[in-house]
Amino acid sequence: MWFKAEETLNEDQIQHALKNVIRDGIASQAMGILTGGAFLVAFAIKLGASNLVIGLLAAIGPLSQLLQLPSIFLVEKMRNRRLITVVAASLSRLCWLIIALSPFILPAETALGVLLILLAILSALGAVGGCSWNSWMRDLIPEQIMGSFFSKRMRLATGVGIALSLAAAAYLDFWKKLFVDQELAGYSILFLLGFAAGVLGVFFLAKTPEPRMPRLQERASILKLLLLPFRDENFRKLIAFMCSWNFAVNLAGPFFMVYMLKRLGLSMSFIIGLSILSQVMNFLFLKIWGKYTDRFSNKSVLAISGPLLIGSILAWTFTTMPEKYFLTIPLLILIHVIMGLSSAGVSLASGNISLKLAPKGQATAYLAANTITNSVAAGIAPIIGGKFADFFAGRELAWTLNYTSPTGEFALPTLNLQQWDFFFALAFLIGLYALHRLAMVKEAGEVEERIVVQELFTEVRTQVRTLSSIEGVRQMVGFPVLFLRALAVKIGASDGVETEPSTERIEDEKS
Repeated sequence: MWFKAEETLNEDQIQHALKNVIRDGIASQAMGILTGGAFLVAFAIKLGASNLVIGLLAAIGPLSQLLQLPSIFLVEKMRNRRLITVVAASLSRLCWLIIALSPFILPAETALGVLLILLAILSALGAVGGCSWNSWMRDLIPEQIMGSFFSKRMRLATGVGIALSLAAAAYLDFWKKLFVDQELAGYSILFLLGFAAGVLGVFFLAKTPEPRMPRLQERASILKLLLLPFRDENFRKLIAFMCSWNFAVNLAGPFFMVYMLKRLGLSMSFIIGLSILSQVMNFLFLKIWGKYTDRFSNKSVLAISGPLLIGSILAWTFTTMPEKYFLTIPLLILIHVIMGLSSAGVSLASGNISLKLAPKGQATAYLAANTITNSVAAGIAPIIGGKFADFFAGRELAWTLNYTSPTGEFALPTLNLQQWDFFFALAFLIGLYALHRLAMVKEAGEVEERIVVQELFTEVRTQVRTLSSIEGVRQMVGFPVLFLRALAVKIGASDGVETEPSTERIEDEKS
C-alpha cells in the first residue's frame, strides 16, 4: 500500500514530491562522485586491473542500456514505477556495499572479479530503474516547469559534485601519506560513503508519490518499429555518424585516467582538479552552444565542436616526448579546457539532431534504434581499446629530427607513440571518418562553419571582457559563497519548489 499509485495529486503532494526529487538528485550525484570516475579506475588498478579490465569497466555502462528495451515491457506489465525504481535502486546500492567490503574479505584477484560482476549487476539494475524513473518523472513533474526544474536539480547536484570531488581527492592524497600500505582501505571508505548517500537517495524516492499510469492503445510490433529508422536514408546516415563517433570517443576516453595515473604519475587531487576544470568549461559553454543550435543548426555546431574534440584527443600523444617535459602540464590544462567546451557542443547537438530528424509520431522507435546502436558502439570500443593497450605495451614509434654540424649535433623529437598513444591516434582517425559521415547528413538550417566560428569568437570575446572587468572578478570570487548559501536555503526551505517562479526569482536567476 505504501507504493500505491495515486489517481490524482494535489498541490501539496506535488510540492513535496519535487522537493524529494531534488534531494534524490543531490544524493545520487554524491554517490556517483564517490563511487565512479577516477576513484573507481584507481581502485581497480590497485586491485591489479589490466588495460582490458579497465576497458570492460567502461563498457559495462553503455552495454547495460540495452536492457532499457525489455524494461519498457516490465513497466507496462507492473504499472507501478515507484516500486520498480525503488527495488532496482536498493539492490544496486547494495552492490556498492559488497564492493566496498571486498578488499577486506577477498584476495585482490578475486575482489577484481567480484567488482566486474557486481558492476554488471548494478548497471543492469540501473537501466531497469532508469527506464521506470524517466516515465515516472514525465507524469509527475508539471510540464510548464519541467525545464527549469531539471535545470535547477542539475545545478545543485553539479555544485555538490564539484565540492565532493575536491574533498575526496584531497582525502585520498592525505590517506596515502598516513597509511602507505592501506591505500585500498581509503577507497573502500569512499565507497561506503557513496553507499550511504545512495541509500539516502532511495529513501527520498520511496517518499515521492506516483500518479497512476495512463492506459495506452495497442501498439505495433517492437521489431517493426525498430526497423523503421533504417529504412530512412537520412536517419540511417545519422546513425552511421553517431556510431562511428561514439566508437572513436569511447576507444580513448576511458584510458585518459589510466594514462595520467600510470604514465604521467600525477596525484589524484591534480587529476580531479583537471576534471573539474573540464566540467566548468562544459557548463559555461552549454548556454553558448545551445544558442547556436537554435540560431543555426545542430549539424553546424557539430562541425565546429567535433574537430575540436578529436583534436584534443590527438593532443594527448604530445604530452610526453617520450617522457614528461616542461610542456606536459600546460598541455594537459589546455586539453581539458578544449575537451570541456567542445564536448558540451557535441553532447547537446548530437542529442538535439536525433530528436529533430526523428519524424513526429515515430520518435520513440527512431530514438530507441539510435540509442541501441550507439550503446553497442560505445560498449565495444573500450574493450578493443584495452586489448590494443596491452598489445602496444612493448612497441614504440618515434620520429626525431636530427641536425649535425661540425660543432655539434641537435636532436628535436617531433613524434613519439607508446602504448596508449597508438589508440589515441587511432581514435583521432576514426573521429575524422565520423565527421565525414556527418557531412552526408541533411538538416534544415545548416550554414557554413565559417559563420559559426565568427559568431563563437565574438561570444567568447564578450565573455572574456566581462570576466576580466572588476565586476567580473568580483562575481567569480563571490560565486562559491553565494552558491553555498543558496544551496543551504533551497535544501532547507520548508515551502518546497515553486511551480510558478516569482518575478523576484526570475530577476535573481537572470542576474
